[in-house]
This record gives sequence, C-alpha cells and structure tokens, in this order.
Amino acid sequence: MLTVLIDYESGNLHSAEKAFQRMAREVGAGEVIVSSRPEDVARADRIVLPGDGAFPACRAALAGAGAGSVLEALREAVEVRGRPFLGICVGMQLMARTGHEYEETQGLGWIDGEVTKITPEDPALKVPHMGWNDLFIDRPHPVLAGIETGQHTYFVHSYHMSVSDPAQLVAHVDYGQPVTAVVGRDTMLGFQFHPEKSQQTGLRMIANFLTWAP
Repeated sequence: MLTVLIDYESGNLHSAEKAFQRMAREVGAGEVIVSSRPEDVARADRIVLPGDGAFPACRAALAGAGAGSVLEALREAVEVRGRPFLGICVGMQLMARTGHEYEETQGLGWIDGEVTKITPEDPALKVPHMGWNDLFIDRPHPVLAGIETGQHTYFVHSYHMSVSDPAQLVAHVDYGQPVTAVVGRDTMLGFQFHPEKSQQTGLRMIANFLTWAP
C-alpha cells in the first residue's frame, strides 16, 4: 500500500511526512512518500494534500506542480477511481467550490462550500485563529473513530470553509463563530487543523485514515 503526500511547494512537509510514516509503521499501512510526480499520485492507494499559504497561490501551484499535471492525476485518482483522499489546512480549503482570499478562485469543487475570512463576533479574538481548540463532532465518520467532542486539535488559519450542505460537515470548533474543522463525502475528507501537530488526537486520526476502507 502506498500513501502519497503531494508536494506542490506550499509549505514544509517534514512534520507531516514523519507523522504519517510513524503511524503507517504502527498500523502496518505500507509506504508513505512525499512526491510532486503525477505518476506517483496516479499509483497511490491514498492521497494527502497538505498546504500552507494563500488559497490562490496554492491552487496555482497545484495546477503547475510536477513534470505533468498533478492536478489531473489527482482528479483521476479521487474522482474516477475513488482513492481515499485527505486535505489538510489549505489542502482542505481547496476542496471547496470557491475561495475568496484576495480574489475569487475556483477550487476543486468536491465540497459544496466557499472559503471566507473568519469574522469572530468577539473583537478580543484575533485572526488568524491560532492554537488549540475543542472539536464539536457533528456526525460520525470512520476517520474520527475514537475521537470525542471536547478533544482538541491545533489550528493556524485566517480563512475557513463555509459548508452549504450540512451532510458534508463532520466537525466544527467555536471561535466567536462556528468554524469548520472537518468536512467529508464519499472517499474525500478534509481537516482544517494540522493533525501532525495535534498530539495523540491527531495521530489517532492519521492512523484511522491510513486504515480507512471506504
């Protein structure tokens, strides 16, 4: 089994790579590699799309990554062949229909939602939303097995996904407004937080994703 973390120059992948490799060893989930090659994405059994930075820049980098089209290989693997997919941080936001960071930008369209700026009602709450926050689980999901409302994960972001279809909202947090934390449908899942920085809760989710058989 092969899990590919897509490298499209959108942030440091070292900590994510180490966390996924560690949990793959623990649960016997095969090999984990970081790659920008479309052929690696095409042969992957599971795909992870991390991301740090602005939505438009990450979207452009994804379309231009690798010697061919990583974006084309990603769409083929996930949309046509149903490979399990996990988006992290901006990688989750790219799953939306549209992003509104700096300029309107088309997303992958996998989740019916838009990426908008966080606007807490409490002026004491700063943006970006940075640090630990407690999850509220809205519906069960196999990748959240063993995770309960009240467990916390680590966030660093100024924009979040406003989900139009409640069935695609898996979990949220409260930051002066409901902030989407986990989205999902079919074989696709997205985390706004960084599981690799979320200690045992995040590692449990990584292990669950690596053994998820949708």
